[in-house]
Amino acid sequence: MELHNLRPAKGSVKTQGKRIGRGQGSGKGGTATRGHKGAKSRSGYSKKLGFEGGQMPLQRRVPKFGFTNINRKEYQGVNLDTLQQLVDDKKITDVVDFDTLVEMGLVGKNEMVKILGRGELKSKLTVTAHKFTATAQKAIEAAGGEVVTL
Repeated sequence: MELHNLRPAKGSVKTQGKRIGRGQGSGKGGTATRGHKGAKSRSGYSKKLGFEGGQMPLQRRVPKFGFTNINRKEYQGVNLDTLQQLVDDKKITDVVDFDTLVEMGLVGKNEMVKILGRGELKSKLTVTAHKFTATAQKAIEAAGGEVVTL
């Protein structure tokens, strides 16, 4: 190996690409490949989001209808059969509270929980949640358990 054979390692040297706007001698001087005049030739140009060249944009063409309640409360549902499955797997014994459900990954820590009535509950549980459906509440109490609303 000699000095004239030295090469940088493959992939270590990045080609910088065209040097635009560096004088006429570069071949990319003058307008710097931006064409003549107009907003697109100026620095700092950016078109508005959803702009379609003056055509009526999609979000204004599509009809709007309905109503969205800004005070709506979203609940994460947990069914009775899920709770029974946890009991069968010996992951819970007698108390199911919000922290337990978060730990099991059934709900997020910032979500509200609603216990739903799908499936059947055979074991006696003390269930703590933000809301219960009527069928879920009956099923928990029928199994000898207790319902606690947060």
